[in-house]
Amino acid sequence: MLDHGAPPHNGGPAAPQSEGVGMRLMRRKPVERLVAEGGRGEGGTLRRSLGLWQLTMISIGATLGTGIFVVLGEAVPKAGPAVTLSFVIAGLTALFSALSYAELAGTIPVSGSSYSYAYATMGELIAWVCGWCLMLEYGVSVAAVAVGWGEYLNELLDGTIGVTLPAALSAPPGDGGIFNAPALIVVLLAMAFLLGGARESARANTVMVLVKIGALVLFCAIGVQGFRSGNYENFMPLGMAGVSAAGATLFFSYIGFDAASTAGEEAKNAQRDLPRAILLSLAIITALYVLVAAVAVGAKPWRQFTDSEAALAQIMREVTGQSFWGTLLAFCAVVAIASVVLTVLYGQTRILFAMSRDGLVPKVFARVSPRTGTPRANTLIVSLFCGVLAAAVPLGQLADATSIGTLFAFALVNVAVVVLRRSRPDMPRSFRVPLSPLLPALGFGFCLWMMGSLSTVTWVVFGVWMAVGLVFYFLYGYRRSRLAAPAPSEAK
Repeated sequence: MLDHGAPPHNGGPAAPQSEGVGMRLMRRKPVERLVAEGGRGEGGTLRRSLGLWQLTMISIGATLGTGIFVVLGEAVPKAGPAVTLSFVIAGLTALFSALSYAELAGTIPVSGSSYSYAYATMGELIAWVCGWCLMLEYGVSVAAVAVGWGEYLNELLDGTIGVTLPAALSAPPGDGGIFNAPALIVVLLAMAFLLGGARESARANTVMVLVKIGALVLFCAIGVQGFRSGNYENFMPLGMAGVSAAGATLFFSYIGFDAASTAGEEAKNAQRDLPRAILLSLAIITALYVLVAAVAVGAKPWRQFTDSEAALAQIMREVTGQSFWGTLLAFCAVVAIASVVLTVLYGQTRILFAMSRDGLVPKVFARVSPRTGTPRANTLIVSLFCGVLAAAVPLGQLADATSIGTLFAFALVNVAVVVLRRSRPDMPRSFRVPLSPLLPALGFGFCLWMMGSLSTVTWVVFGVWMAVGLVFYFLYGYRRSRLAAPAPSEAK
């Protein structure tokens, strides 16, 4: 029998075959190795071209618009006028996790986001589970937002040329259609930008973010004219359970700062700028979400939000009695939601890039084009998968599936920041979570609470997704993990 407790020969790393299964599953990747490998891919390296402004815009771009332009119509029927409180609760939950993300992003500035943080603190199996959750979070989020983009495109077409796309081509099966063509189109457009390079994608995203902020400010200025205090009389008609259920659905609207952390290997000064971008973007996003939700519910009775995925454009039309303002908002939403698709798709490709570099997924995802400095094959594969998913699955199911994956990954990040504080207390940190471990513990608890508010169906989907992920890990990643091999500096 092998003596798994025996020290490695000659003081070097133990050979992979001498490790027990438990040791391999719990093996951690050193922070120094994570950072040293930053930017390296198969055949090329990622380019460091993003500053604080671009990182903040990526964070806002991945977040602002999703919950307001798309999912507000899904959340209001669950909470009633108290949907504003749902946004606050979701934002508070995001804040606790954002603080943990800010500390880890400044300490471990790499593309893998919470996957890499878990790898450095809790071992390979937990890192894989986290990465698999991120695939659910990002991939499904792209699809969910793309579905809403099609709704606003129809609003725009109706207001400008008086026609709409037939239901068969603008809705997925189960929602009265056959294939959601607009959802596929917007994912392919985002793919084209990403293939051009990170700097070019960031520029396009910045323009789209400014358009969406302008659109929401315009909505508030006009929507407040239709404000009726009577719409708030029965503030919490479905109780606190409804508020928490809506908050859990809306939580996937707060994944933008996670997208910013995936840019760690393309940031000019990641340790300084990532924490700032994460916290600044979350403050802007939460303020706008709460303000717009408050105006929307004040201008339209909450019971009339059912099945309305283009709610803001409809409110503008109803308040003014003119189609022009609703059409203008629909145009802004078409541009704005496209930026969410662009930045979240970016985050998905970078997480797969990091997992591929570690050997846990096929190496095709880590191939970098020497010309553009982007993982081209990775971008093509992910885009086509997300586009087909968006064209075939209804929005509500996508949003809840994204929420549970997001919450699980965020819960792990709150644990990781405490573990790294204890295992590496002297490591330089450009930002530190205040009142640790209290605030990370609150973040962990809030995530679990909101997960418990999701439906049984969502939990079943999550369980199946996790089971599939574990099968893939033990058949592929467990055997091909590169952590068993010495780091390049050690091999020389």
